[in-house]
Amino acid sequence: MAEERKLFYPNKIVRIYLETLEEVMGRNGLSAVLNLAKLPHLIDNYPPNNLDKAFPFEDFAAINQALEDMYGPRGGRGLALRASRASFDKGLKEFGAVAGVADAAFRLLPLKVKMGMGLKAMADVFNRFSDQVTRVEDRGDHFAYIIEVCPVCYGRRSDKPVCYAALGLLIEGLRWVSGGKEFDVEEVKCIAAGDPVCEFIIPKKPKEG
Repeated sequence: MAEERKLFYPNKIVRIYLETLEEVMGRNGLSAVLNLAKLPHLIDNYPPNNLDKAFPFEDFAAINQALEDMYGPRGGRGLALRASRASFDKGLKEFGAVAGVADAAFRLLPLKVKMGMGLKAMADVFNRFSDQVTRVEDRGDHFAYIIEVCPVCYGRRSDKPVCYAALGLLIEGLRWVSGGKEFDVEEVKCIAAGDPVCEFIIPKKPKEG
């Protein structure tokens, strides 16, 4: 039987995620999480700031599992959301495919068009720079952002969706392309919960207020 191919995330995204977690939790808190995730070699030694596909999916999933194990489902969710939203703001929007949807002409497009283009640009970034496999579907009143191979829950098992790091990136990415609007994004399917894909539903109308 052939050995399963290892899958990787880009160093830069993981580095920003860890740096943001350190800002939120403090260095000691993050060190405890990394020890719990059995990744002590990352303490004060984050991945380099480059786009090399070199950070294993299982390690990224272990960090997110450790957040839940240490802080509980609710606390872990909050930390992952906060760190991933900041990760988009600090780094992901610099990626070419996403940066291209920020020019003046793009800002004049209707909101639903901007959403569709922005979501596709995000999917393209992950498909190009990582082993994550992502696609976007327009389903009329909402978009579906579908991750077929997911680094957040890779190898994990749960009775509910757990891809909060991906959820945070989506929420912040949509806020950016829409000029500051918030959307009620929900993960309705998760590979960790036994589904064939991780699927996020994004209504085309922003939250009120």
